[in-house]
Amino acid sequence: MRVYLPATVAMLRGLVDDGRFAPVGGTGFALTPALRESYATGDTEELEYSAMLDAARASLRLIAGNEKAVPRRAVVSVDVEDVKLRPDLDFSVVKLSGPVPLELVAAVHLDTLEAEDDVRAAAEVIDAADLGDPDAEFTLGGAEDHELAWYGVQELPFLLELM
Repeated sequence: MRVYLPATVAMLRGLVDDGRFAPVGGTGFALTPALRESYATGDTEELEYSAMLDAARASLRLIAGNEKAVPRRAVVSVDVEDVKLRPDLDFSVVKLSGPVPLELVAAVHLDTLEAEDDVRAAAEVIDAADLGDPDAEFTLGGAEDHELAWYGVQELPFLLELM
């Protein structure tokens, strides 16, 4: 199953250094039966994209309140089998049993430099947006308007070196 794990730039550095990725609380997002049922239409690619966007939003929560965090949403895509579905938390939420080795990482998705101001602003209001504040939702939309760039695993060390 393809699972999208929220991350920060510091966590990506840890992935490169340690050769494994430990998602916070074991939480990831995937195309689950509950997510598929929640949409009236949509093919597999569209629904997986929705799960990745859920992970990108969760990345904002990891950035929020951390002044040292690089303000770029990051998502690690992995292919794993040992997941527990958690529709009680949200349609796309899954829990992993432990860290994921580097060889199971399919790709990394990361905001570009141009997104940093919008990501910083969105991280400051993510909780208010979750509670339905329309101004916060508008700010969050500014960050979510930026597409995450796709990187192969082999590119990650070089990408991080440039940051």
